[in-house]
Amino acid sequence: MPRQLYELVGEDPARRFSPYCWRSRMALAHKGLEADVVPWRFTETAQLGFAGTDKVPVLVDGERVVHDSTAIATYLDEAYSNAPALFQGDPAARRFVMEWTNAVLHPAVVRLIVSDIPAILDAKGRAYFIASREKRFGMTLAQVTADRETQVVHFRALLTPLRHVVTAQEYLGGVEPDYADYAVFGAFQWARCSSPFRLLEEGDPVFAWQERMLDLFGGLAREVSALG
Repeated sequence: MPRQLYELVGEDPARRFSPYCWRSRMALAHKGLEADVVPWRFTETAQLGFAGTDKVPVLVDGERVVHDSTAIATYLDEAYSNAPALFQGDPAARRFVMEWTNAVLHPAVVRLIVSDIPAILDAKGRAYFIASREKRFGMTLAQVTADRETQVVHFRALLTPLRHVVTAQEYLGGVEPDYADYAVFGAFQWARCSSPFRLLEEGDPVFAWQERMLDLFGGLAREVSALG
């Protein structure tokens, strides 16, 4: 059976927008591995029963089933150790990047784009997403992003450490990208694929880094067109 990656999609199955699924998709490409896309939507939890989870990404590699993006990357490094390593450098520095991405970058991104996401979802997914996210935020999605022109200024400021690194070197991984790059890139790809709101200015070194990431693996991430 061909290798498969279950990925979150919008109403259009080609609109793959999950930051965590993009981590796994880029990790597979880094290893030189292909995997068929299995489209998955928010309300299709029963479809993942075989994997013991209700979230994507889920990788099916022969008889192995792995869920969670970090677990997938760890599995790929162990199972395909002859291919370029995903995890390189100081483990403590890598953990910091991952924690910063999950605890700082993702919450900042979602407050800029969340009101645009329903437009790319199917009817059932739209109803679920709006109800669940408005409960999470305690306000309407429109209220969350109401002042995003002001919020984006603060967002760009919090990217200062990232900006300094990708000014000094091509990638977070150094001369070549590694899993730290894919984790951070997933957040920007999430916004790019689900919202027309522009997070970055074109003169920003982070924008230039994002362009380099989009060019990787024959433009893999560019296959999903930007909304903005």
